[in-house]
Amino acid sequence: MSEPKTSRVRRFMKEVGVEMQKVSWPTKQELTGSTVVVLVITLLLTLYVGVIDYGCKQLVNLLVSLGAGGAG
Repeated sequence: MSEPKTSRVRRFMKEVGVEMQKVSWPTKQELTGSTVVVLVITLLLTLYVGVIDYGCKQLVNLLVSLGAGGAG
């Protein structure tokens, strides 16, 4: 028969603790550097998408205005 639920939970938590000790945690300096890289890339991608969006909007407005002028 299978072991009781409390015993399985206790064993699981013990195994989690063992695995957590094996983790290679980054230093504060590594973590700060990685965070800065992520923030800079996010900012650059946001600007890129914003510029593309603005350009597409202007293109659509131009096409609509050209189409509206020729309809009359």
